[in-house]
Amino acid sequence: MNSTRRTPLDLLERLVSFDTESSKSNRAIIEFIAAYLDSYGVPYLRVPNEAGDKESLVATIGPLVEGGIVLSGHTDVVPVTGQVWTSDPFALRVADGRAYGRGAVDMKGFLALMLALVPDWCAADLARPVHLLFSYDEEISCLGVIDAIAQFGAALPRPRAVIVGEPTGLEVADAHKSVTVYTTRVHGFEAHSSKPALGANAVTSAAELVCEINRIGDALMAEGDSSGRFDPPYSTVSVGTISGGTARNILAKECVFNWEIRGLPDLDVAAIEKRFFAFSETIERERLNRFGDYGRIETSIDVHVPGLAPVPGSEAESLALHAARRNATISVPFGTEAGRFQDADLPVVVCGPGSIDQAHQPDEFITLDALAAGEAFMRRLTGI
Repeated sequence: MNSTRRTPLDLLERLVSFDTESSKSNRAIIEFIAAYLDSYGVPYLRVPNEAGDKESLVATIGPLVEGGIVLSGHTDVVPVTGQVWTSDPFALRVADGRAYGRGAVDMKGFLALMLALVPDWCAADLARPVHLLFSYDEEISCLGVIDAIAQFGAALPRPRAVIVGEPTGLEVADAHKSVTVYTTRVHGFEAHSSKPALGANAVTSAAELVCEINRIGDALMAEGDSSGRFDPPYSTVSVGTISGGTARNILAKECVFNWEIRGLPDLDVAAIEKRFFAFSETIERERLNRFGDYGRIETSIDVHVPGLAPVPGSEAESLALHAARRNATISVPFGTEAGRFQDADLPVVVCGPGSIDQAHQPDEFITLDALAAGEAFMRRLTGI
């Protein structure tokens, strides 16, 4: 048994030192977490991805019985490329009551608290287990947690509640929008711009599709949000990037754009896709190929992150509200892994220390007060 206790700040410093941008392996940080757990004799499962370069880890403290609590957080962080930092983003800097570093608030601060409390949970006579889940790829797909979730009810007993520790200022979030990301690629045929009948301009057809996306967005805005809980109070669609063509006087051979839908929990995303695909077929037939069989339109779904629908009175909501000393739940505008747990019929809420306002920015930070509040929340949640 490890006799040297590490503080949340000590552990946060170590966790931040690992460059776990989503495009890179997280194996090094998982090795550190595994070694730390080994020092306390805590059993765990490692769940690698198919390529073997990334993995989740699920540790269990206490008896292997149903009805435990899962504390879940992701190990990956967003890139620092192009951002101007005051100091090395992968070297924790503490100043003026703040701890600065990439992932400090999103969400290695929560992971540090999970690890810091391991000796207390080990020493406690827990009637039900505390499961600690460390995932990967949350920032790009929320897919990395799926295989780890599948362990509950298989290798591990099913829990009664899951807390995803994204930064909410310890408000208890029981709802967030879904996120679906698409790539649309318009293939045309090059010709001199003075003779448009000899080819197909991919850019002009793509422009028609973008206009349809705007019309879809207007319709969603008009539908609004009957719950009155979201900001903005409607589902949204937007085009993030677009690129095409080689010269002013050449009909564009290709145009590619990326777009997304951020949907209210009850949004029928499939209905929006059906509308867009039907419009694409019309544009392909009537504009792109009106002078001949020159082009085609392809749209792929890059990722779908399910939304989190509120379940009033759930075990997760009740436990988190009590531990956070809150009287009501909130919704959050960002996507999380919580929808993956809900898809597996596990009661889940989002609640963690710090503010999302500091996430993804240069000089990302979490306050020391927020860390202290997060520790108190975890202690009340697990009864230690």
